[in-house]
Amino acid sequence: MSRKAKTGSAYADAGVDIDQMSSSLKSVKRMVKSTSNRSVLSKIGSFGGLFTSPGTKSVLVASTDGVGTKLKVAAMANRHTTIGRDIVNHCVNDILVQGARPLFFLDYIGTAKLQGPIFHDIVSGLCKACKRNKCAVLGGETAEMPGLYPEGEYDLVGTIVGTVEKKRLITGKSIRPGDIIIGLRSSGLHTNGYSLARKVIFETAGLKIDDTFPGTSKSVADVLLAVHRSYLGPAARIMKKVIVRGMAHITGGGLIDNIPRILPKGTKAVINTTAWKLPPVFQFIQEQGKIDRDEMYRVFNMGIGFVFIVREKDADTTIHALQKMHQHPILAGYITEGRCGVQLTHD
Repeated sequence: MSRKAKTGSAYADAGVDIDQMSSSLKSVKRMVKSTSNRSVLSKIGSFGGLFTSPGTKSVLVASTDGVGTKLKVAAMANRHTTIGRDIVNHCVNDILVQGARPLFFLDYIGTAKLQGPIFHDIVSGLCKACKRNKCAVLGGETAEMPGLYPEGEYDLVGTIVGTVEKKRLITGKSIRPGDIIIGLRSSGLHTNGYSLARKVIFETAGLKIDDTFPGTSKSVADVLLAVHRSYLGPAARIMKKVIVRGMAHITGGGLIDNIPRILPKGTKAVINTTAWKLPPVFQFIQEQGKIDRDEMYRVFNMGIGFVFIVREKDADTTIHALQKMHQHPILAGYITEGRCGVQLTHD
């Protein structure tokens, strides 16, 4: 079964209550559903929304997201060239799990007062990421709102639209007990868990932005601003090699909350957390913050940013193909019968 974070968790103490967010999401589902029509193929809570026109052979897949409080770290380090790449890659991964290729991207930047050099750095990174993902920047909105945003701070949100043929749409419905879960490594925290990470690293541990991060040769800024990876390249290759039954982008909610989003009723994922070495940033946060292990796996990606679920007979082919791409795949677990959720094993 899925293991919930405890009441009074470290993440809630840092200002983010995952359970409250989940409850709020449930309360608005009925309102959102009331706007649907026969062209809407997805339910709220999917990685990307699905929309198609009658008689067409393709489906539009759309998603919107933000960078979150990683922006505060960028401000502390006065580095803004990676933030645009973060939001594009995050959004690309969200629609990728349904088999979609990105078409175009739009951004929103809200700030108290527009600062030209920072604006240039954000957009520069954003455009570089779109080029790499073969995605056009269609437009965006930049809003100056003194009094709403603190002086010197800004918010960055992105919306992406992609497409996939109906017959190639990946929904997770074909996932069966016995299927294998293969993970791809993350580059770090990606764009989630920064409220808790900042509290532990800067307040509890007392590190400074230019200090060397414990267990690494990199600075705190380098570790925390590592760019959110795009998994489009390896995923596109694997989808040509084998039948991919499901994919999940491990974002907010970690492995515990994201994998169940694609699982059919009556199935659960068993994840062996000893199958990969935990990166130093997660070890440090857990130890310094004295955070419950299961909560860590619900807040952070813990070193796995994306997972494939494939048939057992396709597992070796998938792993070998990923290794040829220098992706270092992780045989992370398997699917079994049970109540929909994730069971973590630490053997």
